[in-house]
Amino acid sequence: MSRKLLKSTAIVSSMTFVSRLLGLLRDIVLARMFGADASMDAFFVAFKIPNFLRRLFAEGAFSQAFVPIIAEYRAQRTLEDVRALAGRVAGTLLGILSIISVIGVLASPVLITIFAPGFLLKHGEEQFALAAGLLRFTFPYLLFVSLVAFAAGILNTYGRFAAASFVPVWLNVALIGAAVLVSPGLAQPEMALAGGVFVAGVVQVLFLLPSLKRIGVLPRPRWGMRDSGVRRIMKLMLPGILGSSVAQINLLFDTLIASFLVAGSVSWLYYSDRLVEFPLGVFVIALSTVILPSLSRSHANGSEEEFSRTLDWALRLVLLVGIPSAAGLFLLSRPMLATLFNYGDFAAHDVSMAGLSLMAYALGLPGFMLIKVLAPAFYSRKDPRTPVRIAVIALVTNMLLNLAFVIPMVRLGIQGPHAGLAMATSIAAWVNAGLLYRTLKRQNIYRPQQGWPRLLGQVVLAGGVLAVMLAWAVPGTGEWLAWTAGQRVTQLLVWVVAGIATYFLALRLAGLRLLSLWRQEHP
Repeated sequence: MSRKLLKSTAIVSSMTFVSRLLGLLRDIVLARMFGADASMDAFFVAFKIPNFLRRLFAEGAFSQAFVPIIAEYRAQRTLEDVRALAGRVAGTLLGILSIISVIGVLASPVLITIFAPGFLLKHGEEQFALAAGLLRFTFPYLLFVSLVAFAAGILNTYGRFAAASFVPVWLNVALIGAAVLVSPGLAQPEMALAGGVFVAGVVQVLFLLPSLKRIGVLPRPRWGMRDSGVRRIMKLMLPGILGSSVAQINLLFDTLIASFLVAGSVSWLYYSDRLVEFPLGVFVIALSTVILPSLSRSHANGSEEEFSRTLDWALRLVLLVGIPSAAGLFLLSRPMLATLFNYGDFAAHDVSMAGLSLMAYALGLPGFMLIKVLAPAFYSRKDPRTPVRIAVIALVTNMLLNLAFVIPMVRLGIQGPHAGLAMATSIAAWVNAGLLYRTLKRQNIYRPQQGWPRLLGQVVLAGGVLAVMLAWAVPGTGEWLAWTAGQRVTQLLVWVVAGIATYFLALRLAGLRLLSLWRQEHP
């Protein structure tokens, strides 16, 4: 089973890696052409609102409720039953989200007031009006990406991970094309980016339809609120919406506070978050995508030992990747930002400010990773209530820490109060992950396999060696900013490769056998 999971994870990771590379290219283009100013703050908020709802409904509550049910139908019912459920879910989803999209477009000024009141109260009507206009184009993306999540849930359940993992590429392609080809001809260039988001949503849906047809589950949408399967999904979604909303309310609260800070704060948080999302997307989200159907299948079949072993295997891989990723992002934060974004309108000051929030986010990276693996263990068992309760605790923690960090920093005139928002998010992630882990152990759902103390010691030791090497050897930010683009890229590649080599060499000298970890053998 672990080899099959590893192969599936590798497929998803490779597709996601392509998407994330294009995502970095997209952000390089945006930083170079638009910089980090009030207009880009407006676009990022207008883009964040449908993404907020996407994570709330599509990739959050809906996926977590839909995948266990579709996996159960596939394991216990006929293909015709699966097709019927898919058609009714598609029709119901399409109907509800079409209405929500129309409301969102018409109420765009209200949504901007809720998400970023500082645009109107502090920065003036021009930025507020721009954000509302951009949102009218970006909001329908919620409908399209929810249909993508529906199609991806079916494909992942059938073990077809490649197409669904590749689909985010089209968003990056559309935004790059809009920025380079369309924006120079517009009086308000950011409007091209908003149009690119809309086009990307349409392309993403169309891209997945042939894959659904190949497995014989291309749905014929029908309204299905009375269908028992749809009702079960809706019932599971209700606590799932609350659980997903907790994480998204954290982001909303961060954006709300950032809208009152100096211009550029939203953009600095965006660019630093994008670099944190790279290791999350390439590995851990891929791992989470793969293990959710597997955990759901194990639970449906009553294989509790296999369930626990699968979760243990995933946690070991998260530990192996999370520690060095956090150390690397923290110590290479400004070199990475300078290499990727310090061109055109993205100034050295922007590198410094985004570097502060990236270092704060890096400290929470292992926590973010653990949540992505631990939460599916509950959703696969059709228990969304437990992670919801835990997420509420994390939400309150984050909000209190936001106020505790940012208000004193603003009053004392400390540079970079936006980094306080990132630090609060990181601490809250650790609280969330710790409570999820403790609950799984207390309920005897997860039973750690042998070898954890030794593995933890080996990884922490190797991560420490990596951190010492980077802290001692990597040139300072001033020297980095003085180099040409080619010199920066070369140096960054050298230190990334050197860091990876140092880490795995230290692991080997500490006695870790990677093959045994891949195969779930115990040292």
